[in-house]
This record gives sequence, C-alpha cells and structure tokens, in this order.
Amino acid sequence: MTKNIYNAVVLGASGYTGAETIRLIDGHPNLRLHSLTANQQAGKSFGELYAHLHKYADFPLLKAEDVKWDDVDVAFGCLPHGASEELLSELPAHVKVIDLSADFRLRSPETYAKTYGREHLHKEKTINAVYGLTEFARDELKKAPPIVACPGCYPTATLLALKPLVLQNLIHADDLIIDAKSGVSGAGRSLKQSNLFCEIAESMYAYGVGKHRHAPEIEQELGIAAGKEVIVNFTPHLIPMTRGELVTTYVKMKDGVSINDLRQAFETQFKDELFVRLAKAGASPDTRWVKGTNNCVIQVFEDRIPGRAIVISVIDNLIKGSGGQAVQNFNVVFGLPEDAGLTAAPLFP
Repeated sequence: MTKNIYNAVVLGASGYTGAETIRLIDGHPNLRLHSLTANQQAGKSFGELYAHLHKYADFPLLKAEDVKWDDVDVAFGCLPHGASEELLSELPAHVKVIDLSADFRLRSPETYAKTYGREHLHKEKTINAVYGLTEFARDELKKAPPIVACPGCYPTATLLALKPLVLQNLIHADDLIIDAKSGVSGAGRSLKQSNLFCEIAESMYAYGVGKHRHAPEIEQELGIAAGKEVIVNFTPHLIPMTRGELVTTYVKMKDGVSINDLRQAFETQFKDELFVRLAKAGASPDTRWVKGTNNCVIQVFEDRIPGRAIVISVIDNLIKGSGGQAVQNFNVVFGLPEDAGLTAAPLFP
C-alpha cells in the first residue's frame, strides 16, 4: 500500500513556533516540507536562522506570495495575529490551514476586536473555524474544516485541566483562579529587553496582569462547557527556563463533590487519550515529565480550605502548546494515526 505524503508549507518559519513545527514535520512519516516563508527574512536560507535543523539549511525563506501553492496540501500558520488572518484567508481553497496564531480562536469577532485592538477582517472565517483542542474537537476535525485554530499554550494547559470538571458540573465555573507559569520561549523570538538573559535569569515576573489575551479564550471555551458566561482570574508569569509550562488552578467544588470525584472525572475523560494522563495520587507534576513531547500531565490535590481543590497541569509550551498540537490536529483532519510524528519520549535531564 502506498503511503500518502502531504506537502506542507510553514508560514512564519523564523520564530520558535515555526522552527518547532518544522522539526516535528521532519519526523512525520506522512509530511514533506514544501516551502518556508518569513517575509522579513526573505532571501536568506533557513540555515542562517536555525543551524540545528541542518537538513533544511538550504531551504530559501520566501515571501508568502512567492509560494507555489498548486501542489501544497496543508499550511501551518506560525504568524503573529493580524498577519495570519490576512494571509490565510487568501490561500487557495484546496489548502487546509492549521493556524497557530490567535486570529481564528475567538468565535466572537467583537471579542477579538476588544482583545486584540483591531477589527477582524474575515468574520465569517473565524465563526466557522474549528477550535482545535484536539481531545475535545475530534468530531469537528474529522469533517476536514478549511481552518483549524490551534489553542494558545496557556489555554491548552488550562482547559485540559478544567474542562472535564466543568462539563461534569463538579466545580463552580464562576470561581476559578488560574496561576500560570511559562518558559521564556513562550514570549517569542523577537528582541525584547524583558527577555534578555540578564533581565530574566534568576528572576521571574508576572505580565499581562488582569488583561492577558489568553483569558478571553479560556473564558470562551469554559463558558461553552458550562452553558453560561464565565469570567476567570488569570495571571501568567515568565520563569527563567527555555521551555515548559505549569498551570495551577484553584477551584471550588460543588456541594457533595470530593477529590475522588475529580480524579474519576479525569480518568473517565482521558482514559483512552494518547497524550493526556492523570498523575499517580500525591505526585506533583514536573515540567521535565513532558519536556520535548506532546504530552500533558494533570494532578488534583485537596486544598486545606474545605470544599476547595488545586488542579495542576504541565505541558511543553512549544509542542503540546503549539507545534505538536498543530500536528496532532493535522493527523485527525487527514485521517492519520493521531500520534504520527509525535511519539518521542520526554527529554531528561
């Protein structure tokens, strides 16, 4: 039997998300890298930006308009918000889009405009896009939608830890405190003073306090699960490591609900999942458990405050929170084994 090979373009290959997506494509049995774009770096070779992916060192970095789209099957959009919607909306209809930006995640164009400070130019596309939190979106993904909007890294770790509990009506969705911490790669590769080694090493800080752009995304998906409007208290932090993300959420359980009920909810929800698992009781998840993988590990503890619980989840922000989830979504859309190209074990130390 002939193996189907799909040609992929990575749009925005110069950033960390783009480079990680290329690395995962390289290890995928059904994907072949067709072209790379990086408008501001156009004319350079990929190897000038990322020497570690030497197999693709001679690939030219193109402007998007110079890509030959006729034999392209899928585009992985690794562009900033704004740039993504303008470009991806113009691609030929036969090209499936797996978008890693924020441009198609928010189902309400009004919420997008408020959150990102600009009107959405293609409202019909964002309304019809599939929000690609794979574990909860398979039925929609199997219909091969034209655009899959991959969740942000913080929403991925948060929603995997909370959505099962909200769906089963075990916690109060209107009483959620989310304390999130990410490695510095989550802030992107652009030059920022706050991301310099001397600024971030041996230090950590909260950012986007009370206004981070991922909060509306989390609220949107939890609101759908709860069947009502949800507002969360969400604070992200940058910590002095390259990759990894740990989200701690403080929840109030419904009357009569126990920690064992929460554990059972996770076990029921994720028992057949390839990439999400509940840690053994009492074990506190460590980002090293998932480094370099598409995995998510979740744990739940009883709080010392009666009726409350603490839920912890860990992911690799560049893989499950970005390129890996994009490839996982690609696999479902194209009818491939969901773990194709994503079977690597965690890196340690």
